[in-house]
Amino acid sequence: MTLYDEPIRFDQARPAAVALAHEVATAGLDVLLVRDVLGRFSLIVDDAKEEGAASTEQADRWRESFTGGLGRYSGERPLVLTSVTRLPKTLTASPRALEIVAATGTAGAVRLLDNTVVGEEWSHVTTPPATDDGGTPSPRRTALYGFKGGVGRTTATAVLARRLADQGLIVLVVDLDLESPGVAPLLLGDGTLCTHGVVDHLVESALGNEDGLEIVARSGYNPRNRGELWIAPARGAGTEGVPNAYVDKLNRVYADAEGARFADRLAATVRACEEAVERSDSGRLPDVVLLDSRAGIHDVAAVTISHLCDYALLFGADTDQTWSGYRDLFEAWAASGQAPAIRNKLRMVASMVPDSAHYSKDTHLESLRRNAHATFSVLYDSLAPDEVAGASEGSWDLDDDAAPHSPIPILFEPGLVGMNVPRSPDWQERAFVEAAYRDFLHTAVPLIMAGPAGDSDAESEDERP
Repeated sequence: MTLYDEPIRFDQARPAAVALAHEVATAGLDVLLVRDVLGRFSLIVDDAKEEGAASTEQADRWRESFTGGLGRYSGERPLVLTSVTRLPKTLTASPRALEIVAATGTAGAVRLLDNTVVGEEWSHVTTPPATDDGGTPSPRRTALYGFKGGVGRTTATAVLARRLADQGLIVLVVDLDLESPGVAPLLLGDGTLCTHGVVDHLVESALGNEDGLEIVARSGYNPRNRGELWIAPARGAGTEGVPNAYVDKLNRVYADAEGARFADRLAATVRACEEAVERSDSGRLPDVVLLDSRAGIHDVAAVTISHLCDYALLFGADTDQTWSGYRDLFEAWAASGQAPAIRNKLRMVASMVPDSAHYSKDTHLESLRRNAHATFSVLYDSLAPDEVAGASEGSWDLDDDAAPHSPIPILFEPGLVGMNVPRSPDWQERAFVEAAYRDFLHTAVPLIMAGPAGDSDAESEDERP
């Protein structure tokens, strides 16, 4: 039985555990909450300090509150005192543990170590370093992601890649939609697909067997201004006479290899694709890398958005499914204390915006903006006190066109649905394609190329030849 009339469910367990942990921390003790893969919590209290160990009475009271408040979500060892049980530093000082700050503050610190089978990377947000170990500027990486598939993300990736290359940049597109690869046909043109792909590198590198893989191909499209367009496909062309075994390889890419988690392996693969461009006749690292991410709440998307990119464009239609899905993601970031790190990396893209006599573009975008603002408020409402003081006035306002929730529109054009791109080499020059993506390109290109001070290295749309 629990202290509640109804059983504690998964959704209730975390806030209840955190609240109980903060109660213990008021005694001036540091606390580590550990959640196992089934969702059960254990409370580790660091009382092995000079002030002395917790009393038996205190420990019994904490244990009773914890087990009574969490029911079946109380772990097999609900309370561990470091004064009684010696624990390895790999647990107590794990870099994966996140600090959970109380609204009013407590004397002791509370951290959470969440053990999951998949999806852990959503709750850890980092940004790629601006330079490598030798001081060479790193490519600017932008993820393109949609919670739901079928929103035109891959086509937008192709349009954006060609525009950036037309501005004289070396552009690499990495297809990370491993279960549904598709960006290569949109960009390859009359180029030749490389023998291997992203999946090959993930599989072979797990065994240290990646040397000599051919994982990037130059597009047959000839950009203006001496730009270059490269593709790292999810699936390569394979070797003639040898079955590709793509499904068998795909079944193995998500495993953690010895000494390397999947997140680290995926990061190494993206870096290998960038370095393959440098080793090619290009001779330079890419200026811009576009990461075409898998849709949904998936480990590839988690790593891509949370770690691999400097910026993420979030695609969505104005539907309940879109907002429900993004709210789940945003709530996970907010709950794990990652809202400050993630919200300025995001920008909403309004896909398939209608514009007709019956339903105008402006009407649709107004509705989408309101719904996006309500969804992003999960991240905005978790501002830390110092952020509130330092934020520019109105930076999270509904009508702020530079805010993360402000939608960048892509118009719906029926011609895009039935167009066979591989058989239409000039598809991007067609009037209805240019009309559909005009606003998207005008806004997205400067955002991607903006430097730390907000300057843009890319030419403006008006300056483009």
